[in-house]
Amino acid sequence: MASEETKNVLPTYGRYDVTLSQGDGVWLTDPDGKRYLDFVAGIAVVAFGHCHPAVTKAAHAQLDRLWHTSNLYWTEPMTGLATRLSSRIGGGQTFFCNSGAESIEAGLKYARKATGKSGVIALDQSFHGRTYGALSATGQPAKHAGFGPMLPDVRFAQLNDAESLAAAAADGNVACILLEIIQGEGGINPATEDFVASAAELAGSVGALLFIDEIQTGVGRTGSYFAFEQLGIKPDLVALAKGLANGLPIGALVVSNDAPRGLEPGDHGSTFGGNLTACAAACAVDDALTAAVLENVAARGNQLREGLQSLPGVVEVRGRGLLIGCELDQPAAPVIAECIERGLLLCPAGENVLRLTPPLIIEAKHAEHAIATLREVLT
Repeated sequence: MASEETKNVLPTYGRYDVTLSQGDGVWLTDPDGKRYLDFVAGIAVVAFGHCHPAVTKAAHAQLDRLWHTSNLYWTEPMTGLATRLSSRIGGGQTFFCNSGAESIEAGLKYARKATGKSGVIALDQSFHGRTYGALSATGQPAKHAGFGPMLPDVRFAQLNDAESLAAAAADGNVACILLEIIQGEGGINPATEDFVASAAELAGSVGALLFIDEIQTGVGRTGSYFAFEQLGIKPDLVALAKGLANGLPIGALVVSNDAPRGLEPGDHGSTFGGNLTACAAACAVDDALTAAVLENVAARGNQLREGLQSLPGVVEVRGRGLLIGCELDQPAAPVIAECIERGLLLCPAGENVLRLTPPLIIEAKHAEHAIATLREVLT
């Protein structure tokens, strides 16, 4: 149960009345010793489970050597991680920061500087973060309420509607087209291959950069390192964060070598960006993300989707890999609350959608446990 000290935390989150004190793999424990099967994983962050031995060892080893130097100097964890990300994207350079929202901010600045244009095209129901640029490009007006005015010259198109995308770019003044391959906060809504191809073609035709937000989908979450790999495109800019360092704060903007040059020294920065311990942990995550893990993501994702589709009250199951949305014929909040009581952690993605983002290392028995618990709650 939450303590009296919770009153000292600014209430920016609607938190569940659960305090978590220890983690081991796919399990979390509260101070009273109750265990919870974690199908939230920090909202698609703890990709290799809690206290993964190799990642923990890498972070500890770096803490024993050096914590911080500032970006006035090079460090081996930072350059090592940048080299790994360059290899993953087929050649690129990376700017490091602390969060997904910051990686979006960096990408918006890069696109405007590189193209000399100001327009940003994003999608209705998208979510890109809470800082001003990222929030302005978030297609959920309720999240803008009380914080206006937003960044100017941001236009919104509809997911999987190429005509609306083209209409938003009609004046040609477009710095970037910003897309999630699967809308996370918006309800786990996948973009179609044709739509993403249309966005890539449109970006090329109007001289805009194709900017893919892989904050939630990246680092193996959908069964490939980047979700865009499954759709046959290569973006100019990619935003990463969440699963990159298995829970240590880190964000990254990866710029393809094929993109026009943008930022120069002095144009942008981040005091804690490229933190040595976070980068060391991220390198260990990259080592751990093997073909066998990606195969498990696909297998467990198929198992969960099949199981969810068999449950009473389920309208639709969406997503790829282990980013799954389960739309219900009722509000999700009471279902989540009852699951928590039974020791299963889930979170919502909209009023009627359960979001399942377990660690990539879950086993068949964990998927079976989650489905059985949901069946008890929904029956």
